[in-house]
Amino acid sequence: MDRDWDQQIEKDEALTLVLNVLRSVETWVQTLQQEDAQLAQPSLSVAQQIQAQDVEVDEKGKANLIKGVAKDRRISVEDPEMRHGRKSRSVRVDGYKRHVLHDLDTGLIRAVGITPANVPEASVTEAISADLAQQVASLKELHIDRAYLSSHLVRERGDDLEIYCKAWPIRNGKRFHKQAFTLDWERQIIQCPAKREMPFVPGGMVHFPKEACTGCSLKAQCTTSSKGRSVSIHPDEALLIELRERQQTPQGRAQLRERVAVEHTLAHVGRWQGRRARYRGLRKNLFDLRRCAVVHNLHVLARSQSLQADLQDAA
Repeated sequence: MDRDWDQQIEKDEALTLVLNVLRSVETWVQTLQQEDAQLAQPSLSVAQQIQAQDVEVDEKGKANLIKGVAKDRRISVEDPEMRHGRKSRSVRVDGYKRHVLHDLDTGLIRAVGITPANVPEASVTEAISADLAQQVASLKELHIDRAYLSSHLVRERGDDLEIYCKAWPIRNGKRFHKQAFTLDWERQIIQCPAKREMPFVPGGMVHFPKEACTGCSLKAQCTTSSKGRSVSIHPDEALLIELRERQQTPQGRAQLRERVAVEHTLAHVGRWQGRRARYRGLRKNLFDLRRCAVVHNLHVLARSQSLQADLQDAA
């Protein structure tokens, strides 16, 4: 439609035109024989789904585009599994997210995964674990992005698995941050800077009594709430504390830099696979990602054999 999309009146007219066409198609389908109507129904259902998630009708009967994004919003007419997602407040991802398990010792890709863009990254680890189980492979070290800290690989890890990840930063404002509080893991007691103790549960919230906070000499440095100070305890708070302490050391920062190889692998796969999904649906795009992973592994093996040959010639 040739419209001046900066003018609200013309945008409203365009929306009305599209909705009128949809109503005409709905009426026409009702006049068809059952077999023909069944053939038309899938395409009509897509249009009705998009109308339901993107259009609202006010009290006066006027149709308007909904401001904001509907939950699990469909973004593609052709591919029903594509979704909106975000890496941050300013960076948006549309379609799918690819995930790669890179072997830091060999440089090979051991497993890959695909998720819709709005699905948390940590959800893919179940499928990746299944791929590893088929290879009879186990993890000794896990160098991950923070988005995977809530994965089952971290939550259900054994004592022989080391986690390397940059922990979530602590905001250093004008008042006491969480690190100013002492956690006793044996007794599961949290102690505030004023030495008052409260029990805590991993994954829960600790509320210090307002009576204690009101009469505390450190209140101005701790909270402005009239209900008292609250502190959230992450389900894996002990691991986060360990990660923060480790990244304060030169050795810990060096270990974090090892993950750069994973970023390079993602860049290589992205170059060969491209920025746009080649196929419709998770299953076919997962197949395409596995194909690219095989190509990457062949390149790694070729370079390794060439290097060994050069070393033998030099010897």
